[in-house]
Amino acid sequence: MQAPAGTLSGTAGPGRALYSDVIRARWRRPRFRGELAGANAVAEDVNPLCGDRVRMSLVVQDSSVVAARFTGDSCAICTAAADVLAEMVEGRSAAEVARLGARDLLDVLAADIRPTRMRCVTLPLAVLGAALDGRAGAEGGRP
Repeated sequence: MQAPAGTLSGTAGPGRALYSDVIRARWRRPRFRGELAGANAVAEDVNPLCGDRVRMSLVVQDSSVVAARFTGDSCAICTAAADVLAEMVEGRSAAEVARLGARDLLDVLAADIRPTRMRCVTLPLAVLGAALDGRAGAEGGRP
């Protein structure tokens, strides 16, 4: 059975549009986009298939993410995912952040994402993990 016109079947749930209200709002007016002064955990990566580029900057203190911001040039889904992720990690312990996955982002984004577009959702997660791993490597252990 095919998805109704205007929707895409995917992993977020039946009948949801690819560009949900959350994705459109977070793409047009991201709340957590920008440079972060004093960031001590930073990573950047690119999706070579589509050219999305995301940089995550974090301030980590006492094993908690105190602040998070992102910059980059990416599609609406990737931008929205990075923005939502930055909001989700602020105030959480590094252990809680490490447990976040694509399902957590998909639940907030409230959209069906095609398998071919899942990298748009997971790129910010991978970059976040690299930022925390880089910090852990510099300190000899995970924050």
